[in-house]
Amino acid sequence: MWLKWTKFGDFMDKVALAPCNGMSPNGLVSRVAVGDCREEHDNVISICMGSTSADIEGKNNDMLKKYPIVAVNGCPNGCVNKILKNKGIDVAGTIAVNEILEGYEISAKDPFRLDDEAEECVKIINEKLNKTIEKILEKTEKF
Repeated sequence: MWLKWTKFGDFMDKVALAPCNGMSPNGLVSRVAVGDCREEHDNVISICMGSTSADIEGKNNDMLKKYPIVAVNGCPNGCVNKILKNKGIDVAGTIAVNEILEGYEISAKDPFRLDDEAEECVKIINEKLNKTIEKILEKTEKF
């Protein structure tokens, strides 16, 4: 379990992951990888981007500012980052699923179901998520 201090002296016991909610195959890979990462780590939470974008009253803003957030975009549009930026939230990290998977000879093809190849894509993104989370937590130790 990761437990670190923030630069402000507060105890940071969680990292938030914000997956793509889009209808592309990589959007599904994003959501499943975030779900797997959340299951592997007690102190990783996920954020519903539909709820975040619909929250025009700002009821979720305190929660969004409580933990460092990793945006996990499925396609080149970068909607997760755009939604969070519109809410005044700076992300601690960004993962571009489409860019990462370009370096592999596998891809997800269905936005609704994972086949064996798409499951391999999920594993690749999950590894990247774990590395990104570790880097974020290492930075907080330096303050």
